[in-house]
Amino acid sequence: MREMKKIFAGILMTVLLTGCSSQGILSEVPQTIVLPEEQIDSLPMQEEDPTSAETENTESFSLLEEGGSRFAYESLEAPEQIWYLEIEQALGEMEGTVKLSTDPLEQGLDEQDIDKIFQCVMIDHPEIFYATGYTYTKYSRGEKTVGIDFAGSYELTEEEAIVRAEQIRKITADWIRGIGEDKSEYEKVKAVYEQIIFATDYDLNAPDNQNICSVFLEGASVCQGYAKATQYLLNHLGVMCTLVQGTVDTGEAHAWNLVRVDGDYYYVDTTWGDASYRMEDGSEQEGLSEINYDYLCVTTEDILRTHRIEGVVAMPECTAMEANYYVREGNYFTEYNREQLQRIFDAAREMGRTDITLKCADETCYREICRVLIDEQEIFSYIPDSNSTISYAQNGKQLSLTFWVTNE
Repeated sequence: MREMKKIFAGILMTVLLTGCSSQGILSEVPQTIVLPEEQIDSLPMQEEDPTSAETENTESFSLLEEGGSRFAYESLEAPEQIWYLEIEQALGEMEGTVKLSTDPLEQGLDEQDIDKIFQCVMIDHPEIFYATGYTYTKYSRGEKTVGIDFAGSYELTEEEAIVRAEQIRKITADWIRGIGEDKSEYEKVKAVYEQIIFATDYDLNAPDNQNICSVFLEGASVCQGYAKATQYLLNHLGVMCTLVQGTVDTGEAHAWNLVRVDGDYYYVDTTWGDASYRMEDGSEQEGLSEINYDYLCVTTEDILRTHRIEGVVAMPECTAMEANYYVREGNYFTEYNREQLQRIFDAAREMGRTDITLKCADETCYREICRVLIDEQEIFSYIPDSNSTISYAQNGKQLSLTFWVTNE
């Protein structure tokens, strides 16, 4: 048997982008209490209930967009949903101070619940890219809270936010037309995954990297920008998609997505799909950067190999495999199958692809395929050109293998 040729003197290892620092990802929701707790009871009370005061009639506008998923809203209890809708409107219209309804107070909510509800609004609305946090004032009569004023914190003026929103809508309308609204839900998710990866560079120093401006206007972002852009596009394509927050196995904060395809839930991590490959000595290789499909429509079991879910919204158990990338593309193996492998390599060659990726159902299958293809060098039996050079990457956590074939 021929000796396996490698471009590099070692197995190529996939370098996955681990995400944001905790400070970076949480900067979306800073909390600023205007009045210290010890001063609240000494405030002069207003003659009328603060929630009943009327605001001036001014011409209103809203940057909220139709058709988005309200996954986080639906996770809240009825009293929380009342404040959600009021905070949602306030942020969408970039209002100043608004008085939250008192009914939720009577039903047991207090100022400690504002942060969770604010985060839920931000989770559901990637188009609220201009809000950086909030402030509130609590009004008390004795030990009883009788009213709460809420105000969003914004890094842009109304005029600046409107200009950026129009730019984003124009750019994403072109992206959506290119993807095609007549595709299946799986095809839409795959197309958005690929489009964002091709159009975006991972850059910790990218401006606006916690929101969609970084992806659509700058072409550079970090995990939360990738995830919110994925959510924004898929919602506009009619696919349910929400933001998921947590950490990765290095302990860093991270953001990704939950999608629903043909009625089943899956996880999607566009950031980790934007992969690079390095030699074992750490040097990065040109020409081998490809999309990593290990995080396109995966189960809870798969995502928890490397991620930890820690957000304010509970996530469903994802068990379906029908829309998993490898299953859909015919690259999913339950055992070593020569005929299936030959079809995959033949199809790649016909399409002019130089990369082939496959995923195994379990450790036993993975070890067997690695042994046959790599250790015993059976990989060359699928390559007709005797002058071919093969390089490869192994992802043991996701049980996947990627091969690159080049002809000398």
